[in-house]
Amino acid sequence: MESKIADQFIKIYPAAGDRLIVRSPGRINIIGEHTDYNDGFVLPAAIDKAVYVAVSGRNDEEIHLYAGDYNESHVVNTKAVEISDKHWPNYILGVVDQLQKKGFSIGGFNLLIDGDVPLGAGLSSSAAVECATAFALNELFGLGLSKLQMVQTAQKAEHTFAGVMCGIMDQFASMFGKKDHVIQLDCRSLEYEYVPFELKDCKILLLNTNVKHSLSSSAYNERRQQCEQGVAWIKEHHPEVSSLRDVSIQMLNEYVLPKDALIYKRCKYIVEEIQRLLQGCADLQQNNVEALGKKMFRTHEGLSREYEVSCEELDFLVDAVKENPDVIGARMMGGGFGGCTINIIKEDAIESLVQKLKPLYKQAFNKELDYYIASIENGTSLVTQTVVASNV
Repeated sequence: MESKIADQFIKIYPAAGDRLIVRSPGRINIIGEHTDYNDGFVLPAAIDKAVYVAVSGRNDEEIHLYAGDYNESHVVNTKAVEISDKHWPNYILGVVDQLQKKGFSIGGFNLLIDGDVPLGAGLSSSAAVECATAFALNELFGLGLSKLQMVQTAQKAEHTFAGVMCGIMDQFASMFGKKDHVIQLDCRSLEYEYVPFELKDCKILLLNTNVKHSLSSSAYNERRQQCEQGVAWIKEHHPEVSSLRDVSIQMLNEYVLPKDALIYKRCKYIVEEIQRLLQGCADLQQNNVEALGKKMFRTHEGLSREYEVSCEELDFLVDAVKENPDVIGARMMGGGFGGCTINIIKEDAIESLVQKLKPLYKQAFNKELDYYIASIENGTSLVTQTVVASNV
């Protein structure tokens, strides 16, 4: 990818000056789904599939963008950064907008983006784009931002320019990932701990439904609002409660269930998932991957039946492996309504499982089943910096 994007950059911007390339990975999340915007815990990791951004400065005030995936260009002036109807530039321009609002002077630049994170697969390609952009502009313009400041900038960009009120997990995992470790992240305090993730004879297998989810659809933001409503009802009686992180099942039974059974169901899943994650981390510390796997299956059940963010394709893939002794754990991953299932599976069973599932999935949904074997890698980093003679 590094040589590919370097060659592309020269082709698209032949007169560009000094350039740098940044790699920002997609992410998986072992357990703890939809808990991040409820001030809970998450357990993500950066993976070996990434977005690459190449940038160079310009002598004018224009921003020239090119997306390899779409073979599309977009040009704006630094003084007129606004939301684009093309969609893909918004993840980049949202970062520029946030940096400008923080008082940073962002000059003109050329930017080319490409990568091998499957789009719409629930691996947070959007967060990878935002983090790669923030990191690259920080390097290009010498802004002096910390990694956490870049993460917060990227998250805010998604809120404002993509319209998704996401939690901080995706951007944090992309930026702070560490090879062969998962991150136990406290989404309230942003304190984090690296937990070794050693699977021995197992691998992480991602099965892609090829159902494109749209997190900016109303359902994601609606779930967030339902959680906030549950908290508001409890807060009337317990002023110290600020999020579902502070809530017990007893509180839900007492103050939410009598008012709204659906909101109760949503909140109950979150409260239980926060506890499930902490227990899952204890399983990892004790090297008990089997116990963690059982919790992953239970998480899927909650996401499908209680939080209702699954879809029939995701349910089909989890149900298909539930009784397979070679599969330690499986669940849908990401915001929902499509994307991937994450499976912890014995390495020598991957090929036979995939060959069995592909025709069954095709028959059931008339869709292809793609798969990826993911390894856990480091987070966002500068890959190369090239000094060239011209500077246009």
